[in-house]
Amino acid sequence: MPAGKLHIVPLGGLGEFGMNCMALRWEDDIIVIDAGLMFPESELLGVDIVVPDITYLIENRDKVRAIILTHGHEDHIGGLPWLLSELNLPVYGTEFTLALVEHRLEEHGLLESAKLNTIQSGGRFRIGPFTIHPIQVTHSLESRSHSHRQSPV
Repeated sequence: MPAGKLHIVPLGGLGEFGMNCMALRWEDDIIVIDAGLMFPESELLGVDIVVPDITYLIENRDKVRAIILTHGHEDHIGGLPWLLSELNLPVYGTEFTLALVEHRLEEHGLLESAKLNTIQSGGRFRIGPFTIHPIQVTHSLESRSHSHRQSPV
């Protein structure tokens, strides 16, 4: 990257489990890393999910270039329908992650307008001034932390 300042803007997911979402800004270009949601604790009665505050992205919509998804956990992809309903951006993720995303987008009537782009680990691609170099990791999709939310049969 040329000389300048990188701005890291956390939109959710700091100090809590869920709502992982962060914007990276370099001059007039912004990319978003993840768009998660959070399942609320009991103190938020009547609230089913909590999504990140994307006001910063909406206010800078002309600078936001893409969303990059790191993996398929709900706390990383679950808020995507809400983000895409406000900002129709290209979405980048692995084939498996995008398969999980397709189901969510179809539920919200956003699949046909979505711009989904498959990425491969070990490859590189550019979005504006950002060079993205995905790496392969093994990460379970089983979520024991949410098991207490299931209703007894």
